[in-house]
Amino acid sequence: RYFLVGSNPAETKYRVLKIDRTEPKDLVIIDDKHVYTQQEVRELLGRLDLGNRTKMGQKGSSGLSRAVSAFGIVGFVRFLEGYYIVLITKRRKMADIGGHAIYKIEDTNMIYIPNDSVRVSHPDEARYLRIFQNVDLSSNFYFSYSYDLSHSLQYNLTILRMPLETLKTETTQTRQESFDIFEDEGLSTQGGSGVFGICSKPYKKYVWNAKLLEAVRGAVHRDWLLYIIHGFCGQSKLLIYGRPIYVTLIARRSSKFAGTRFLKRGANCEGDVANEVETEQILYDASVMSFSAGSYSSYVQVRGSVPLYWSQDISTMMPKPPITLDQADPYAHVAALHFDQMLQRFGSPIIILNLVKEREKRKHERILSEELVAAVTYLNQFLPPEHAIIYIPWDMAKYTKSKLCNVLDRLNVIAESVVKKTGFFVNRPDSYCSILRPDEKWNELGGCVVSTGRLQTGVLRTNCVDCLDRTNTAQFMVGKCALAYQLYSLGLIDKPNLQFDTDAVRLFEELYEDHGDTLSLQYGGSQLVHRVKTYRKIAPWTQHSKDIMQTLSRYYSNAFSDADRQDSINLFLGVFKPAEGKPHLWELPTDFYLHHKNTLSLSQTRQSYTYWWTTGVLKHLPLPFDEVTCAENRRKLTVKKFHKYEEEIDIHNEFFRPYELSSFDETFCLAMTNSTRDFMPKNVGIDPSPFTVRKPDETGKSVLGNKNNRDETVLQRKTAASAPPPPSEEAVSSSSEDDSGTDKEDEGAVSQRSTPVKVTDTGDNTKITENVVQATKDVYGVNLSDIPSEDDLAIYARFVQLGQSQHKQDKGSQQFCSKRPLDKVINLIPISSFSQDNIYEVQPPRVDRKSIEIFQAHIQAGRGNMQPLGRDDFLMYREYIRNRYM
Repeated sequence: RYFLVGSNPAETKYRVLKIDRTEPKDLVIIDDKHVYTQQEVRELLGRLDLGNRTKMGQKGSSGLSRAVSAFGIVGFVRFLEGYYIVLITKRRKMADIGGHAIYKIEDTNMIYIPNDSVRVSHPDEARYLRIFQNVDLSSNFYFSYSYDLSHSLQYNLTILRMPLETLKTETTQTRQESFDIFEDEGLSTQGGSGVFGICSKPYKKYVWNAKLLEAVRGAVHRDWLLYIIHGFCGQSKLLIYGRPIYVTLIARRSSKFAGTRFLKRGANCEGDVANEVETEQILYDASVMSFSAGSYSSYVQVRGSVPLYWSQDISTMMPKPPITLDQADPYAHVAALHFDQMLQRFGSPIIILNLVKEREKRKHERILSEELVAAVTYLNQFLPPEHAIIYIPWDMAKYTKSKLCNVLDRLNVIAESVVKKTGFFVNRPDSYCSILRPDEKWNELGGCVVSTGRLQTGVLRTNCVDCLDRTNTAQFMVGKCALAYQLYSLGLIDKPNLQFDTDAVRLFEELYEDHGDTLSLQYGGSQLVHRVKTYRKIAPWTQHSKDIMQTLSRYYSNAFSDADRQDSINLFLGVFKPAEGKPHLWELPTDFYLHHKNTLSLSQTRQSYTYWWTTGVLKHLPLPFDEVTCAENRRKLTVKKFHKYEEEIDIHNEFFRPYELSSFDETFCLAMTNSTRDFMPKNVGIDPSPFTVRKPDETGKSVLGNKNNRDETVLQRKTAASAPPPPSEEAVSSSSEDDSGTDKEDEGAVSQRSTPVKVTDTGDNTKITENVVQATKDVYGVNLSDIPSEDDLAIYARFVQLGQSQHKQDKGSQQFCSKRPLDKVINLIPISSFSQDNIYEVQPPRVDRKSIEIFQAHIQAGRGNMQPLGRDDFLMYREYIRNRYM
């Protein structure tokens, strides 16, 4: 037998699985459903060890040996022989959301379960095993023990705020069954010591090991089931004057109709589209971790192939194979199924941003546009006008080639209109200053405003042909616009507007480029060809050669390796199941019949051509049906009751791990990308705000990476609010421009930027260094006055006198012969609130009642319980606003 011993992170509670190895083809797993303590597990393993020794008393023959240590079970898989178990043996922390860690799988191990004595060998088993292992589980697969990665943050926090009375009626577990090792955040009851925890069913569309866990889902406790997603996860720290704000990007790739670029196009018969990825950007204040007391915000957008029956024939070996529509769909059946899924998950409005080419000499991409317009027009006939699908066509390639148009400016206009329609999620109500001084853009914001904050209703769905390069740039611009609103809603900036070349946007752009490269490698076989810098037209000339190499890499991957990758994905996801007497996976001429189930059997129910949405969806719009409190959704939730001091719901122990030896070098929050360390210039006296516009070569990375650059640049004092520069800097800039013309012949190698500092090569004695001494304001950020005032001089003289007196006292203490007190010495008496304060004893000061009340109010505020404002507070705040802004 194999024994699997699983524990909670603190290793105080355990569960045990027994796997029978005598069955050649069946999987027999026994879960005794008992929770063991550490002592009980040691005794159990000791008894098993003792009972399975070959000879009693023989030291070298242990009856029980450790086969492998792992962090979780990916699943169980069988080909033509017995079952294998797939274990996660190495992990790496990639992100942290409210104290819940998200890990990336670094390494896995496949172990064959049946004994060699009962193994029935098959000649094709090794080939299937090799195909299965072609799916590299160490490449962009993620999991979390306590956070549901298959759902959005809005869904996870919305179910936490369900009415408590509803939850109590659903609590039916026994005391033993209510234990959960990997628990979501709890819900406090009104008084008492009980805490309700909620565990939701995962959204199977984004779970990649659902088929691998099917064999054991009903046989084992749910704590053993670890759901993994595929896509991207990245997190960076934005420091705003020392305040840590975590920016997280999570991309979930759909496991339905999944595959490689030219082999998976369009949609299948169930409305699942190729290359469908849900991207969520999460922003939260890391100084408060708790979901109930912290400030969290998120924005979701989607990419995916055009939802039609279409394909491209790659047998022609052309870089751009012709697009063909495989089936006529006059009633937009496939598009209806796809948009019905989106209405359930995201609500309305659904906004389609179509970036394919509109004008072509030879009709190619335009075929998709014409069909998509017809499908959307047909479906919109039956929807209420306020919930209609919004279609935005925009030929991005044409605008890129035009010298008169700025692509990103136009995208920014589209992004603003999209974010205003959908809104975004934030779990706290608008701050009082936003209500008092609302921004004009803030009042026009859509979404759903509730008592606890705002909800995103609807989603942007972006597509081009491949949904890679153009789509990633468009999603970045929409994400940048949403990020400005998120920062504004958390009270971190005074206007919902972010400009390029700020540390915050550079950090966000780097996250999005990593995200785009990763998704492009998964679907297209190469990294992004066109990046944000390409569309800004500021990419260096070396980028063009890199683009050519990425194009060739993508073409090679599509032509030679995509078919093998597609077979591996089909086997891993359970789309193809090997069986005796059936053709093998490599013998199939096409996988079309595997992904289109209606080709093998006719559906018993036919969808209506007019009422194409699921029953009940329309009634709750614009809210998504999945987040509405109803009986159907409650069945997806499991509610359990805990004592509030149980360690399973102690977020402090989960995050800080006091039972482990921690190393600062390995601490994730110190090692992640940091706006101050990685993006802020290293010059003295610069503005540390991440919302200040820098020059392109002033980032921390460029300063560190290019040490030979002798041009010292001066910060352009241009903040995100587009404030005009001070007059002194205008004078500096204009004078430097005049000087640059005279020194052009002598200093050809020096950059002709408008800087007041020009340092020549020290080896050339004929050249003269000009303006070596920088202005005080450039260095320290302030101007020192020429002549100090009399009051300042008097203070300084007093300060010098104190210093001299102290030196006299130090010298006098060394002269032991002189015992008389020194004259003209100021006796410095330490003033402290502590009556006794020395190395032997400390007498704490007495604290008055008002100070105690202030401190208790501060503690309550940290827990999220704000004190009601009194009349004096309102008057004081009103006076402050009047003096400051009126």
